[in-house]
Amino acid sequence: MIRCAAVAREPRLARFFAAGSLAPETPIGEAPLVAMDMETTGLDERRHAIVSIGLVPFTLQRILLAQRRYWVVRPPRPLSRKSVTFHRITHSEIAEAPDLEEILEEVLAMLAGRLAVVHYRHIERPFFDTAVKARLGQGVRFPVIDTMSLEARLHRQSPWARFRRWMGRPPVSIRLHNSRLRYGLPAYQGHHALIDALATAELLQAQIANRYQWDTPVGELWS
Repeated sequence: MIRCAAVAREPRLARFFAAGSLAPETPIGEAPLVAMDMETTGLDERRHAIVSIGLVPFTLQRILLAQRRYWVVRPPRPLSRKSVTFHRITHSEIAEAPDLEEILEEVLAMLAGRLAVVHYRHIERPFFDTAVKARLGQGVRFPVIDTMSLEARLHRQSPWARFRRWMGRPPVSIRLHNSRLRYGLPAYQGHHALIDALATAELLQAQIANRYQWDTPVGELWS
């Protein structure tokens, strides 16, 4: 990250990279974390765009709701009817929303020095990197803990999961809602970036409490 800061051409990126990243041996119980979720107009970061971002700072001990942040952002192309139905962000909200670049300094400040936690890294990380690159000419990549990936280790990749497949049984769902239910967490309304970020933070707390230790190195958890 320090090397990235030295070569960053844009001051906002330089400040983000200068904050550094956690060492892989850092115990998860000591790690400053931030849950991150995005609503997008589709699943392909090359053709679709971010329409909202939710961030919730937390640790394993507590969720810092007073520091939460949520933004609706204006995509470069008009919303489709399907997109509006899915994430319930309307054309009027988009018309009054800022472009991502206008809030980027705030977003990067929330991420700086913290380990990001997401549910399905193949959305948040590539969409954010592509959007930043389109606006600043340089992308931003960083390690994340993917709570979906942690569920996949048990329910898709373990010997038990392989045995279930051999028996012809359907795979266990590792979607956010279903994953939370397995830990006795309450059901939340989905497809809202702030609510899903909170749901992801709570899920990681439950995963660590049930399946890992507080001194588990973050390098064993991140992707």
